[in-house]
Amino acid sequence: MGEFVRLETRDGIGTIRLDRPPMNALNTQVQEELRAAASAATTDPEVRAVIVYGGEKVFAAGADIKEMADMSYVDMADRAADLSSALGAIARISKPVVAAITGYALGGGCELALACDWRVVAEDAKLGQPEIKLGIIPGAGGTQRLARLIGPARAKDLIMSGRMVDAQEALRIGLADRVAPAGEVYDAAVALVQPYLRGPVQALRAAKLAVDGGLDMDLNSALAWESQLFAALFATDDRREGMAAFVAKRKPDFTGR
Repeated sequence: MGEFVRLETRDGIGTIRLDRPPMNALNTQVQEELRAAASAATTDPEVRAVIVYGGEKVFAAGADIKEMADMSYVDMADRAADLSSALGAIARISKPVVAAITGYALGGGCELALACDWRVVAEDAKLGQPEIKLGIIPGAGGTQRLARLIGPARAKDLIMSGRMVDAQEALRIGLADRVAPAGEVYDAAVALVQPYLRGPVQALRAAKLAVDGGLDMDLNSALAWESQLFAALFATDDRREGMAAFVAKRKPDFTGR
C-alpha cells in the first residue's frame, strides 16, 4: 500500500484509490504507486475487476505542474516515458477496469481515465486535456488514446483548444460511458463491473487483449491475433463448462481456469 495510492479489495473488486489531497495531482510518487497498484491488481486472483477512483470530490486534476515547472528537456525525456508507462500499466491490467470520475479529470487525470476500459462520470464532472494552455501537449497517452476513443477530429478539438467538457458532452462524444449523480458514481462503477465478477476469467482477458492489441495492427494481422486467442480458450476449463452448460440449458459455473 502506497502513501497516495492503495489497492482495496472487496467482493472481487479491486479499487485503486488515489488519495493525494487536494486534487490528486500525479507527481512521480503517485505515478510509481499507480504502477505498483496495477501490478498488484493484475496478479491477485481475488481481483476480478478494477475500479480506479479518486474519491468523492475529485478524480485527478492533472500532473503536478510545480514538480515539472523547472525541468529541462533532458529531465522530462525520462519523466514523460515513465509517466506514460505507469498509465500504460493501468491499461494493461488483464481484467475489466472502469474509472469512477468525480469532480475533475484533467490532463494526466484524463489520461489515467483513458487508460481504463470504461468511464463512469459524475453529472457535475469536468474532463479535458488543457496542456496546450501551458505551452505543451498531453504526454502520457492523451493524444493517442483520446483519438482512438472519440476520433481524431474531436480529439484535436479538445487537445488544441484545451477546453473542458461536461458530463453530457463527454457522454455524447464517447468520452464517458455512463453518467451518474455525483454521490452515486462509485456505486455505478460497481454496477458496471458486476456482471464480470463471475465470468470466465481467461475469456475476459482474451477479449481485452484481442480488442486492444488489434487496434495497433492491420486488419489481417488483427484477425490472425483474434483467431489465436480464440483457439487458445479451447484449452480452458471454463470453455468446457460454458459449452456444457449451454447444451444442458443451465447457468455455467466458471472457475477462472
